Amino acid sequence: MIYHSPIFRTVGGLRFASDTAAKLVDRGHKVVIITHSYGDRTGVRYLANGIKVYYVPFWVVYRESALPTVFSFFPILRQIVLRERIDIVHGHGSLSAFCQEGLLHAKTMGLKTCFTDHSLFGFADAASILTNKLLKFTLSDVDHVICVSHTCKENTVLRAALDPFTVSAIPNALVSKDFRPADSPPPTSTITIVVISRLFPNKGCDLLVATIPRICAQHENVRFLIGGSGPKAIDLEQMIEKNVLQDRVEMLGPIRHEDVRNVMIRGQIYLHASLTEAFGTVIVEAASCGLYVVCTQVGGIPEVLPREMTVFAKPEEDDIVAATSRAIHAIKSGTVRPEMFHDQIRQMYSWTDVAERTEKVYDGIMRLRSSRLIDRLKRYYGCGVWAGKLFVLCAVIDYLLMMFLEFWWPRRNIDVARDWPRKRVVRKESPSQTDAEGSPVIGPEERNGWVSDMQDQE
Repeated sequence: MIYHSPIFRTVGGLRFASDTAAKLVDRGHKVVIITHSYGDRTGVRYLANGIKVYYVPFWVVYRESALPTVFSFFPILRQIVLRERIDIVHGHGSLSAFCQEGLLHAKTMGLKTCFTDHSLFGFADAASILTNKLLKFTLSDVDHVICVSHTCKENTVLRAALDPFTVSAIPNALVSKDFRPADSPPPTSTITIVVISRLFPNKGCDLLVATIPRICAQHENVRFLIGGSGPKAIDLEQMIEKNVLQDRVEMLGPIRHEDVRNVMIRGQIYLHASLTEAFGTVIVEAASCGLYVVCTQVGGIPEVLPREMTVFAKPEEDDIVAATSRAIHAIKSGTVRPEMFHDQIRQMYSWTDVAERTEKVYDGIMRLRSSRLIDRLKRYYGCGVWAGKLFVLCAVIDYLLMMFLEFWWPRRNIDVARDWPRKRVVRKESPSQTDAEGSPVIGPEERNGWVSDMQDQE
């Protein structure tokens, strides 16, 4: 199996690929991750559990996205696939050029493919229209799609014109032991509101600029901790200077993922003012750390946490101020006990559960028959009057490139890499999982558990 994604994100991003990969390895699978280079980090590295990571030296153009090249990645991907004996290529992210190109090349090679979408997109602006058209091209030939929430599932089905039965909703999770509450809750004499996010317009930074001065004016004992980086950081700094809030609003700058918990336990309330969100892993982390969550009721956020852990607000200035005030009064009066949230979150979200459900998707994919080239071309041709012809041309060129690579560098001349010796842990099969709508996630019949042993592959 192979994960194909930018796996190291800035604050507020997702760790779906690396965390799920670790649990899949525990369940006896082989996982290889391909991502673009990070600075001078190129070549092959190893993560925990023997997960091999290929850092491909491609240019990064914007927000950790590699420069689209369409065909130049094919020779490298073919080498990795043949060396590592890959069965499934799993791509992450609608805006990842690596993902889009990797899925196209994988289908050309006859591999099974899966795609995970973590974001919501609109339908009106030019950028969304272009993204949706490219996504329709890629996903028209993908075997299965995973979305992180049911709202994200509906959005992806509409954007790419997919059959809903080929799309599953599998949420993100967290390592609960890494997000424990503070040993002693902070005093309520001063209420600290924490904001950790990428400081971009879609994350509601303009709402923060408008609401923070009003909240500080209404509540004298409130202070803010803001972590993250982005183009909107300067607007927040100007707001602090304009309203003379240097002693009440602290800008922390970029925060490493392993330091998020240390920042969160300094507060009692987490404010999440995002304008669009497919899931919102950061609010799960905040609740696990014992923070009362104030968040906008957008996208898939209402699916994430139960009502007793959150105060919802419309993505409007007045409503966010009112919701934050209600949360402050609830903390002061003791009507909520956020320090009790951790045990509930630990039972609700687990990467082990995510890996089990993902594994059932993989099992269903492996039972599907491979598509013939003519069938693939028919699907691409139906993507639009002009776009369909362009997509067919891309697929044909990709196929001819594969034939050239088979002649120029035959697969018999490519060395097979040795597998990392690993221990297959004993596990018990859980009952067949169903999604929140009651429809089962595709999967095979229950299988026997793994036998504990050590394998040393030749």
